Amino acid sequence: MEGAAAAAVAGPPPESPQAAAAAAAPGPGERRFPFPYRPYPIQERFMAALYSALEAGRVGIFESPTGTGKSLSIICGALSWLRDFEEKKQREEARLLALEESGEEGKERRASAEPGHAGSKGTAGEPDWVTAFVQKKEERDMVDRLKEEQIRRKKREDRLEKIRHNVHLKYAAKRKRSEEDETNRLLQLSKEVLSEGAGMDVLEQLDQNEEELILGEYESDEEKKVVSGLEEDDDDLEEEHVTKIYYCSRTHSQLSQFVHEVQKSPFGSDTRLVSLGSRQNLCVNEEVRRLGALQLINDRCMEMQKNKHEKKSDEENEGKKRRVSRTVCPFYSYEQMQFLRDEVLVEVKDIEQLVALGRETKACPYYGSRYAIPAAQLVVLPYQMLLHEPTRSAAGIKLKDQVVIIDEAHNLIDTITCIHSAEVSGSQLCCAHSQLSQYMERYRKRLKAKNLMYIKQILYLLERFVAMLGGNVNQNPTCQAVSQTGTVLKSINDFLFQSQIDNINLFKVQRYCEKSLISRKLFGFVERYGGPATAVKTNKENQKLAGLQSFLLTLQQGSDKKEPAGPPQSPPMEAENDQLRTASPLMQIEGFLSALTNANQDGRIILNRQGTVGQSSLKFLLLNPAVHFAKVVEECRAVIIAGGTMQPVADFRQQLLSRAGLDPARLVEFSCGHVIPPENILPIILCSGPSSQQLEFTYQTRDLPQMMDETGRILCNLCNVVPGGVVCFFPSYEYEKQVYTHWEKMGLLTRLATKKKIFQEPKKANQVEQVLVEYAKCIKRCSQAGGQMTGALLLSVVGGKMSEGINFSDDLGRCVIMVGMPYPNIKSPELQEKMTWLDKTMPTAAGQAPSRVLIENLCMKAVNQSIGRAIRHQKDFASILLLDHRYARPAIFNKLPQWIRERTQVKTAFGSAFAELRKFHRGKLDTS
Repeated sequence: MEGAAAAAVAGPPPESPQAAAAAAAPGPGERRFPFPYRPYPIQERFMAALYSALEAGRVGIFESPTGTGKSLSIICGALSWLRDFEEKKQREEARLLALEESGEEGKERRASAEPGHAGSKGTAGEPDWVTAFVQKKEERDMVDRLKEEQIRRKKREDRLEKIRHNVHLKYAAKRKRSEEDETNRLLQLSKEVLSEGAGMDVLEQLDQNEEELILGEYESDEEKKVVSGLEEDDDDLEEEHVTKIYYCSRTHSQLSQFVHEVQKSPFGSDTRLVSLGSRQNLCVNEEVRRLGALQLINDRCMEMQKNKHEKKSDEENEGKKRRVSRTVCPFYSYEQMQFLRDEVLVEVKDIEQLVALGRETKACPYYGSRYAIPAAQLVVLPYQMLLHEPTRSAAGIKLKDQVVIIDEAHNLIDTITCIHSAEVSGSQLCCAHSQLSQYMERYRKRLKAKNLMYIKQILYLLERFVAMLGGNVNQNPTCQAVSQTGTVLKSINDFLFQSQIDNINLFKVQRYCEKSLISRKLFGFVERYGGPATAVKTNKENQKLAGLQSFLLTLQQGSDKKEPAGPPQSPPMEAENDQLRTASPLMQIEGFLSALTNANQDGRIILNRQGTVGQSSLKFLLLNPAVHFAKVVEECRAVIIAGGTMQPVADFRQQLLSRAGLDPARLVEFSCGHVIPPENILPIILCSGPSSQQLEFTYQTRDLPQMMDETGRILCNLCNVVPGGVVCFFPSYEYEKQVYTHWEKMGLLTRLATKKKIFQEPKKANQVEQVLVEYAKCIKRCSQAGGQMTGALLLSVVGGKMSEGINFSDDLGRCVIMVGMPYPNIKSPELQEKMTWLDKTMPTAAGQAPSRVLIENLCMKAVNQSIGRAIRHQKDFASILLLDHRYARPAIFNKLPQWIRERTQVKTAFGSAFAELRKFHRGKLDTS
């Protein structure tokens, strides 16, 4: 059910292709959009507004409720614009080239450059002949560039056309891969035979294997050329400038759904689309995949690439010194990745299909998909890859003059904040210090001076961080009590000065961590010799014995691999090392070091001192997300921020776009209604309950027994008239539990259970699916059996697992109830700091302080997401009940989505509200 919000509505199928064409045919002055069926009027308006925003190079906030076919509208609107834009561009190129060839352009230039009189000057004070020469050279360079682009485009199109229609090429490539596999297998066998015959000393082999743990020479502090996995001497990579649309969403499942919509659309057969993902999602090397943690997979992959590039120099030095055999990735084959690139460009594929193709072709999907970026028209990728600049650069994504569409963007500000925030615990700091100290002691004589210098700097940083938490890095963090507990916030500069690390260049330390792969080396060291508590100052025999045991284990695993039957087995020690595999403390700390390089005014450091040093933590909180979004807005031709529920949009305008330097004239907003008829939804703001108790769920009043009783009585009455499923949202897990316990004690739970079976949202994510399945089964069973039980009641939590991305369509959500207003906890130090920062840096709006606006907006975003779980398609119907009189206040009421707001009724008394609800649901039962 996850990601259902990203799926397009299943509209009515056309009677014939001709009917579909006629359905989308434009009226006078209207634009025509190819569409797989007759589009709804709101879809036509959405596509027209999107086309105009892209054409004019705007930044747009687009809202289209779930169930209105938003994904398909984005696809058809954006790709229609891209097709028209490319056609216009190619026509203009052809015109310029034709002028050049005919010589007319030269005549025009000479005529325009002819001086009015001798010694006349150009606009910049230069003689006219100099200006004319410069202009002529620029035009000639442009024409040469256009000719080169045409050649490359023709070459790429011919290559893809051959692959598309010539199956023999595919068979030849497969046959070649089989031959290479067989050759590699025979080579491996011969190496094993030679090794056995040579009788190599086991301990000597161990010493060579240990070479992999030694940091390589760090040659320079300057930024070195990043190994991107792309060979430099291939002219295919020098692609012509292809205007692209970068589409990103929150989850891989949402991206897959979007790709499936593209496949079904009229653009599915002729769009060059590439799906990007993390190594964790795309890696097909099982040895690397088993590492589990994303950072470990990243580091291992980079290390294997480095090994491949160093292999040649190792072979050259073989006569001088015996070198360890470095592992390279068998899927990192340039030729095979070229083949995978072309396959990706020929036919639209989602992540799963890309991975399957990588396994089949023995090519790396992660790097193969990057090869496809230059020629792609539509690039589909997750939020983090686009919004985090280092990740964006590493992936080869260039945003200059391109289009970015961010879907499911209601939480965009929070996403940017989370991506660029970082937290480390005292336990992680002490653990990393212990591991790194042992590593340095063991290899001190074999490490280069520059490596030792940087390791000592990192150790000093860790020592000072622990000291800031009130601890000693050389003592057990779980046994060190913190004298002064509480939370303290500091500016970045204050933190650097007070921790006495202001004299260390954090930019250089951060770069060293990235380039040296120190966290990967340290992880390998810990895996081999144990955790931080393991002493490494043992005698040589014990060291070799520890290594010998590891080596014998690898031999055992090697013999296991020769067994013909059964699935691949995990290493025997893997279960014990699960904790190590899922987290490496130095990797977490690298993120914190990176965060400390932010500008002083854009963030704060939170020192959270708890009972012990191990429980305490340091956290970087990003206050200004606009600083990381500014480059996207500045570089792109157009940016579209889209979602099913974008209200209230003030946060996007003020906190993100305005602070990112956007000219207000460039901003455009679009919001459309829903496809459902007005009579299919009944939103009610209820101000009082059955016993006339005013409904106001503040922190002071919501715990009162009479408030919890009144809520129970409201639900009992509703469950008598609402068929199917009722979803009731509470502000927090704690309050939901408190109310549930009170109802159980007062007997209200028993009354509710006579009409609806009661389900509670679990806190653990892995239990959510099971609860939803049982909830759906119960509703289906009750609707078929009839009788006293009419369905099920699901008690959920705002901001929990079921308030976003879950589809409560049809009988699963005939009524959605919101208990109170889910304001965030204003006692949170992070929120308090954000409020203070906003009040200092932003002007008051409509007499309200920016901090107050923030609190209301956070509350209403959460409400809008939750109540949007119902009404998922055109024929769906549901009632929505907001239990709190404060929803009727204009400032709050106006932050509801327009399509709900314009149909909402405010009821001061429960009787009239109940009558409306009963009439609504009975009317729907009669017509169904």
